Amino acid sequence: MPRGKKRKKTCYSGIGGQAVLEGVMMKNKDRYSVAVRTPEGDIDVTVEEYESFARSKALTRIPFIRGVINFIDSLILGIRTLNYSASFYEEETDTHKKDKLLDRMFKDNAEKVLSTITVIISIGVAVGLFILLPYYLSQLLTKYIVSDTAVAILEGVLRVLIFVAYIVLISCMKDIRRVFMYHGAEHKCINCIENGLELNVENVRGSSREHKRCGTSFLFFVVFLSVILFIFIRVDEPVARVVIRLLLIPVIASIAYEIIRLAGSTDNIIIRILSAPGMWLQRLTTREPDDTMIEVGIAAVEAVFDWKEYLRTNSDEL
Repeated sequence: MPRGKKRKKTCYSGIGGQAVLEGVMMKNKDRYSVAVRTPEGDIDVTVEEYESFARSKALTRIPFIRGVINFIDSLILGIRTLNYSASFYEEETDTHKKDKLLDRMFKDNAEKVLSTITVIISIGVAVGLFILLPYYLSQLLTKYIVSDTAVAILEGVLRVLIFVAYIVLISCMKDIRRVFMYHGAEHKCINCIENGLELNVENVRGSSREHKRCGTSFLFFVVFLSVILFIFIRVDEPVARVVIRLLLIPVIASIAYEIIRLAGSTDNIIIRILSAPGMWLQRLTTREPDDTMIEVGIAAVEAVFDWKEYLRTNSDEL
């Protein structure tokens, strides 16, 4: 297949992933792989089964409920794989001491406990930064702005600005820039397959680094939907306003997930318009990877996904 050849249609593959430290994680159904470029220059690939925190698989198939479950699962798996990739670059003595202390405190549950604590802290920081901070900043201006609608709109604008500013600031960090390059490699590998191209460095290099199912787009929809809902849902009591914002977070996440899920398998004009802002933001959260990073992405895909069989099966649609 000629490099960079454009196709009018894509075919949903079902695989997804994320960038990790000097590597890529890819997930296909219940199996996931982590491919890491080691300090020695080799590619280390590990494959594991992921068990959802929701014991009932039936819950993961119910619209809107599955969005909350998937969001928490993504956080848990994301932190787990980030910690794994980071272990290749930690000082051996420091890692040994940490592992020994955690094993002594929690025994066989050390990894689960650490992941749970990290997820709770991550959610807390995100809620404080993107939900509560814009609210309290907007309330400081109620002395000067009489209209409740104007204050609600201002809160939404502040939320979007804080979100974008956060992405811009972290993208200035050297290590994060490399993670964003691996993020680009992850997207390019998936786009290469879903556009019917053989998975090799040349084809991946010519593929787009933006994808509609990206977590960046999910976060954008969370922020955008919160702006809309908080404008129309109002109460007079300040404490109740904060409580309602917190209670609506799972609802917002579930709606955002359904939109992302639909966007991944649909390509009509409405979906393209809805997906556009998130795709624009991906220009900040992805960077063009070099060929060594693309090789890592390919290794991660091939560990959990038979792309050759996928291309044969979907040849009529691609």
